[in-house]
Amino acid sequence: MAINPDFVGKTFSPSEPYEVSRVKLAEFADAIGDPNPVYRDRAAAQEAGFADVIAPPTFPIVISMASSSRALAEPGLNLNYAMVVHGEQRFEYSRPLRAGDVVTAQVTISDIRDVGRNSMMTTTTQISTVEGEHVCTAYSTLVERGGAS
Repeated sequence: MAINPDFVGKTFSPSEPYEVSRVKLAEFADAIGDPNPVYRDRAAAQEAGFADVIAPPTFPIVISMASSSRALAEPGLNLNYAMVVHGEQRFEYSRPLRAGDVVTAQVTISDIRDVGRNSMMTTTTQISTVEGEHVCTAYSTLVERGGAS
């Protein structure tokens, strides 16, 4: 059964606040093997012109995936997660995420389409500080293999 196209345009409520910490940023940088000191060392980040350590460019996946899991579990969406592969991911920034930011993520299902025997779903996640400052938009495309009718 194909992913339900009636969900295109559905926006979900914002996530609970997530506090970006120096520890999480350093752990993520270690996990992806990036030795850049601006992700770990406040002095190095300040020398580079930042107020505090910043997030590696792909760090918002941590925030966006936690938030989009609610959308993926939505009854009636008909997404068979056992058949899903990650098709594409990209980020557009207003500014870098940095230690001390407290952010929320709001997910919108922006596209659902069939391509051959596969169904593809794109989500757009707005990541903003709790004060309302936009920081980043995450775009993610999931492919459900064999999902198209």
